[in-house]
Amino acid sequence: MSQINQINPQDPSKNAPGRNNSMIYWVVILILLAGCIYLFMSKNQMAQQNAVVIEQNKQSFDSLSTEQATLKADFDAASVRIDQLTTENTKLDSALQNSKNEMSKLQSQIRGILSKKKATQAELEQARTMIASLNDKSKEYEARIAELEKENTILTGKNKVLTQERDSTVTQNIAIKKLASVLHASNIKLEAVKIKRNGKEKETSRAKRADVLRVTFDIDENRIAESGNKLLHLRIIAPDGTTLNSAANGSGMLTTAKGDHLSYTIAKSVGLTQNQKVGGLTADWNQNGDYAKGAYKIEIYHDGYNIGNGEVTLK
Repeated sequence: MSQINQINPQDPSKNAPGRNNSMIYWVVILILLAGCIYLFMSKNQMAQQNAVVIEQNKQSFDSLSTEQATLKADFDAASVRIDQLTTENTKLDSALQNSKNEMSKLQSQIRGILSKKKATQAELEQARTMIASLNDKSKEYEARIAELEKENTILTGKNKVLTQERDSTVTQNIAIKKLASVLHASNIKLEAVKIKRNGKEKETSRAKRADVLRVTFDIDENRIAESGNKLLHLRIIAPDGTTLNSAANGSGMLTTAKGDHLSYTIAKSVGLTQNQKVGGLTADWNQNGDYAKGAYKIEIYHDGYNIGNGEVTLK
């Protein structure tokens, strides 16, 4: 009976506690391993999410930077155009001056936003709106300049016409004044004079007795001509139509107001006082040869104008 009841050392029931402990260990290890795997996967997933967020933030920052750079380029282009317009048009009317001040204010505000290193999307949108407004004002400014230039061209044309009219009037006035200042001779008389041996003179109508042809005349008062010596030219025309002249006796050539060239017989200087008559003027012509019979004419010229005529007939 004692042998039958002896415990068998290989009885499975005797090893049950050890096997239970092993299983617990393996369960714990599996749980820890699962936890590690979960933690690893969670950490990896968080890292990926962080990387995505960082990449999104980077892309957003790059986008803002690009947008800011684009806006800055647009702003610089607008500023260059505005500077060119305001520089070329230094003489501004009040409307242009007000526009210039408004554009300067906008430029300052835009420049303040775009100079920021990390401008926000809202700030960039504000800058974009202001740049659009700046471009609109620039176009209005340029249109006003074109309008002013057109008006200026019209005024220049009108001024040119007025200048031409003024110059024409001045020229006419000068011509009128010059014509008005031309002297006028009156009481013109041409006579032949016989000079006796004792020096006495006697008027004659005989050609063979004439020694001198004497011209007497007056210069009427003139309110325009200035006081001073005035040079007159006298032409004595013989019966055959030729002008009596002799270079030795002071004869020469004169140019008429019409541009004709005529020979003159005598040059006579007359002292004139403005608005006063000069009377009793004389000029003598003495030639070496005899005088021909017939009608002798006298023409008096001042500044190329014929200012008086006379005639005498010698028998």
